[in-house]
Amino acid sequence: MPSLLQKKFSYSFNYASLAIAALNVVAFILTGSGRNANLQYIFGLQPVLFVKGRYYWQLLTYMFMHGSWSHLLSNMIGLLFFGLYVEKRTGSKEFILFYLLCGIFCGAASLGIYVLSGYWGVVLVGASGAVYALLLLFAVIFPRSTVFIFGLIPVPAPLLIAIYAGMAVFDQAFGMNQGVAHLTHLSGFAAAWIFCLVRYGVNPIRVWKDAFR
Repeated sequence: MPSLLQKKFSYSFNYASLAIAALNVVAFILTGSGRNANLQYIFGLQPVLFVKGRYYWQLLTYMFMHGSWSHLLSNMIGLLFFGLYVEKRTGSKEFILFYLLCGIFCGAASLGIYVLSGYWGVVLVGASGAVYALLLLFAVIFPRSTVFIFGLIPVPAPLLIAIYAGMAVFDQAFGMNQGVAHLTHLSGFAAAWIFCLVRYGVNPIRVWKDAFR
């Protein structure tokens, strides 16, 4: 008998991934430019405001904020490409639970790192942590799938996880691509990994090994 943490929702598919993408676009239009740009400091995740100002909603709202159109576009492509497949397989309720929990986990992990490192003034925005989590879950659900990088280079989904994780570790260790939240990306992988273990009772490594035996 499954535990409460593994209790399944009734299946329904309502294009929640499209709705989340639309919310991101609306949020960017409202906060991304002009006199409304300061709203990113209110709804993005900023340690000094979260801890000292008690802006606790930032753990949720930061993932709907983006710093530029290119930042927004890259995340929304990932959300829709991987999210629609995941949502169709898991159902919209499960998809929303996964997406929001992973995004909150990424925010909390990043917040802890920033506070411990003394980066009180940094502002974290973007859905990339949740999107990286979606990528890992996609690779667990569809372990034999192939993703075409730039529409040309075929890469097995599990291998793509390893490549992205390696790049994030390398960039973080050697200070490459500064301004990109590499630890948030890694937190996305960690969040999805924990979700798979707790919610589904599966180990991604075992799934991938079994898929390519």
